[in-house]
Amino acid sequence: MEHPSYLLLMAVIQEQDLETATKALQKIGASLTYLSSAGGFLGRRNATLLVGLPADKLQESLKILHEACRQRIEYMTLPLEGSPMPMPAPVPVTVGGATVFALPVERFEQI
Repeated sequence: MEHPSYLLLMAVIQEQDLETATKALQKIGASLTYLSSAGGFLGRRNATLLVGLPADKLQESLKILHEACRQRIEYMTLPLEGSPMPMPAPVPVTVGGATVFALPVERFEQI
């Protein structure tokens, strides 16, 4: 079955942004599912969205993700080096946003 040019977006977002992002993407007709995932550096809970859409909707979907997936400052406590007691020092870390991969789709079938 011939289809217009399609893309599969894989977007890793923070779990807090999942509902906002999915509702906005569904409004433009994107088919999507999500998988729970975890970040490597901070070990935070994420969601990996698998989004199928026509290639001409790419810019619109990126704009939606940009608006829905905001960056935040969180504080991690790290022990002070050289301190006789492990006194934690809060360190600001920027988290959030979205990491998006756009992959061309050679073929797909809706069954």
